[in-house]
Amino acid sequence: MNDLLPEPEIDILFGSAQIAARIEELADEIATRHTRDLLIVPILKGSFIFAADLIRALHDRGLSPQVDFLFLASYHDGTTSSGKVDILRDIETDVAGRDVLILDDILESGRTLRFAVDLIAGRKAERVKTCVFLDKEVLRAPHIDLEADYYGFKCPDLFVIGYGMDLAQRYRELPFVGHIVKK
Repeated sequence: MNDLLPEPEIDILFGSAQIAARIEELADEIATRHTRDLLIVPILKGSFIFAADLIRALHDRGLSPQVDFLFLASYHDGTTSSGKVDILRDIETDVAGRDVLILDDILESGRTLRFAVDLIAGRKAERVKTCVFLDKEVLRAPHIDLEADYYGFKCPDLFVIGYGMDLAQRYRELPFVGHIVKK
């Protein structure tokens, strides 16, 4: 922030040790599935830390996936989805005939992840699976029938920050997931 305003109080929901342990469990789950020519597609920006940790954990289990990035936006600088998903940067990799694992930071309304799944499936991927760091316990948007194939944690209905997730481009660097306490 700036020097005139105090830093907000943050309540930690998932600590760094808890996150690290769950990443290891997720890597075990994913590595036991048979994948063919695996491509991992993290959705930026929020999933970048989750993706880096998970990809390294998968490497430790003998996987060598190719990685490409999809930069989508629906929140912009607000705390609620705009309802419209924009492609800010598309992947460059041909997905035809490949297994693709899409990574996202949080599954909430489902619009962003549904958009990404439909985009990749429409390009003739063999299988499209999803892995989200947080599965927010809220109703999905109308007409969105989607559950993640893998998830890190169930998340209460709070606006969360840290571990790559932000509020107006701040707090991504936090090694934990928390929410700002309103006073």
